[in-house]
Amino acid sequence: MPMEFINQNILLISLVVVSGASLLWPLFARPSGNSVSPGEATQLINREDAHIVDVREAEEFAGGHLPDAINIPAGKLGERVGELEKFKSKPLILCCASGMRSNKACSELKKQGFDQLYNLAGGVDAWVGAGYPIKKAGKKK
Repeated sequence: MPMEFINQNILLISLVVVSGASLLWPLFARPSGNSVSPGEATQLINREDAHIVDVREAEEFAGGHLPDAINIPAGKLGERVGELEKFKSKPLILCCASGMRSNKACSELKKQGFDQLYNLAGGVDAWVGAGYPIKKAGKKK
């Protein structure tokens, strides 16, 4: 009887298993950098001279970014990592729109020998949501 039920409902059972795995994945996927809130990021910038690397595409960056951020799109990080060598001994805060791309970028930089890496939790969206300033096309907002 149980095998007959499984055979007749294999698609439904597969859907349940995949859905459950998808819901649990974030619990097991470990962030590569230390996750910091916008407030903690501000403290790192002010107290430890942390530098900000925005890994969004140039168009996104131009639409609004953290003050003094360096823009190196995530897809070009490998070829442009040399631009960050001078910051290797300093804290780096990586950000994107929501924190997903910057987390992957933290992994890549960790492999390149950077060890003071921080991922801005929630990305630029969280920064703006917390009321912190952004720069837009040469203007401060």
